[in-house]
Amino acid sequence: MVSALSTKVLTHEQKQLLKHAPITLSEYNAIAVTFLGFDKDIIAENAIITSQNGAKAVLDKKILIKNCFCVGEKTKALLEENGQNVTKMKQNASELAQFIVKSHKNDQFWFFCNNIRRHELPDILKAHHISLKEVEVYKTSLNPERIEGEFDAVLFFSPSGVESYTTNNSLNNRMAFCIGETTASEVKKHTNKITVATKPTMEQLLQLLVKYSKKT
Repeated sequence: MVSALSTKVLTHEQKQLLKHAPITLSEYNAIAVTFLGFDKDIIAENAIITSQNGAKAVLDKKILIKNCFCVGEKTKALLEENGQNVTKMKQNASELAQFIVKSHKNDQFWFFCNNIRRHELPDILKAHHISLKEVEVYKTSLNPERIEGEFDAVLFFSPSGVESYTTNNSLNNRMAFCIGETTASEVKKHTNKITVATKPTMEQLLQLLVKYSKKT
């Protein structure tokens, strides 16, 4: 039996993916998200949205967007389900930035982000003199807790989640399951026992955990 800790509370559907595996699951939210007020009258020819929370924020404000450039399949699906035109989806922000530099270097962009957004995308666009207006639409706060108990595996979904968890806890010999490479980069500061999902989705990560539990 593998004991696993998720640094994000899973949905009922996600827990069903673990139902028949030899896994005992503990969970908590390592980060907290607060949506911010911002100008709802923005009209964006081109919008960059790198998370589902960013998508939820602009959809809630009914921001007028012609073309969406986004990160992640779930973000794309949420935008399209709400009538948005997704011009391009990439698996991470750096890949999206490189695509924009190659194919849209003369266009202007709005970047709907959070307060601790990573620097790769804006740095790449600014280095190529691409017009970028950043708007903070939600705030990510660390929720550091001391987690009692022994775990074989810890699941991480963002660099900030890693930072929050490691504030009061150690990874020791635990296997870290990471949803993507940027999250894994943060985990590497603490351990080399890392497994990264081949696609940055919750389902893919949980499937990796199931495979791990059956081999252990």
